[in-house]
Amino acid sequence: MATTLRKATTATKNDWSAVCYIDGNFYQAKNREDLEIFDRVGGGDSFASGLIYGFLAGKDPQWAVECGAAHGALAMTTPGDTTMATLDEVLQVMKGAGARIAR
Repeated sequence: MATTLRKATTATKNDWSAVCYIDGNFYQAKNREDLEIFDRVGGGDSFASGLIYGFLAGKDPQWAVECGAAHGALAMTTPGDTTMATLDEVLQVMKGAGARIAR
């Protein structure tokens, strides 16, 4: 079971994280406070696809939930509900880079 954790401070600033419960254990992604978003549509779907990617790639639950949360954060920095983030960009956000990316 997994879900995103979002606290909308303003229309353009949200706190963003995610949790996953598997095999009796909870895993939580890093909390991104005051994440500047452009369009929140698609953040949850992008989280789900990043989480699923992590599991299909054979990664552990913590890595998968971090991947999903990073992918969701990136998706919300662009308009629309379809992500344009690359795997390299997701990995950079997982390492601590900001979710705003230069294109």
